[in-house]
Amino acid sequence: MNIQNEKNKLIEWIKSLSDENIIERIMVVKESQNSDWWNELSNFERKSIDSGIADIKKGEVHQHSKVKKLYEKWL
Repeated sequence: MNIQNEKNKLIEWIKSLSDENIIERIMVVKESQNSDWWNELSNFERKSIDSGIADIKKGEVHQHSKVKKLYEKWL
């Protein structure tokens, strides 16, 4: 497959589109390629994740089954 040729075909196809729904879908794909989910997290969420990773590195972890059993009355 010649990637440059395929890109040119896509460009021509996009230029010919008149359906706004398809164009919007293409824009969503484009934007999803440019964004990093980490950048969309709040500072609190980032700190929570970093804290969890630090706990894992220190060996401070709990088995999922034990945590689930402990909290099953609230689930």
